[in-house]
Amino acid sequence: MSRRITAPLKILVIDENPIRAAILHEGLREAGQPDVTIVDETTGLVNKIFSLDPDVIIIDLENPSRDVLEQMFQMSRLIKRPIAMFVDKADGHSIEASVQAGVSAYIVDGLKKERVLPILELTVSRFNAFARLQTELDEAKTALENRKLVDRAKGILMNARRISEDEAYELIRKAAMNQNKRVADIARSIVSAADLLG
Repeated sequence: MSRRITAPLKILVIDENPIRAAILHEGLREAGQPDVTIVDETTGLVNKIFSLDPDVIIIDLENPSRDVLEQMFQMSRLIKRPIAMFVDKADGHSIEASVQAGVSAYIVDGLKKERVLPILELTVSRFNAFARLQTELDEAKTALENRKLVDRAKGILMNARRISEDEAYELIRKAAMNQNKRVADIARSIVSAADLLG
């Protein structure tokens, strides 16, 4: 379910067709979104998006080309923004490529001004949900890497000092407290030093 957008957004519409661009612009304006910039060509897209710094990107294409999808892929890696894409017709490959390129909402043959607000809300909501999942995944990966690092550091101390696992962890923990660092940072230093000493 999409979340209502309460504040005006800075919206970039990319559309080479002035009639379709006008429909989108009118739908956004009626939906309480007056800050709309229209770009009518797809060359140099990444630089244009960087300079405009929009909150949301809406792309309206008759048929997305491989070049446009590649630009979108570059753009979504560099500029993390919600992206909605309207197309006249699509195949499975185009949809998959668009989703991989960072498109939050892919709408086939659905450009009507009264649909613009719900699609905008869905786009932002999906983007935020994906961003939360990505953050959680990154945090879980970091926690796992840190745990492996601490385990490796404990093993190094256990071998070097002939102490138990609990004692090794306590040494790492105390060093972290004394140096005002995280346990993982101390563990990383121990592992790095052990790697240097061979």
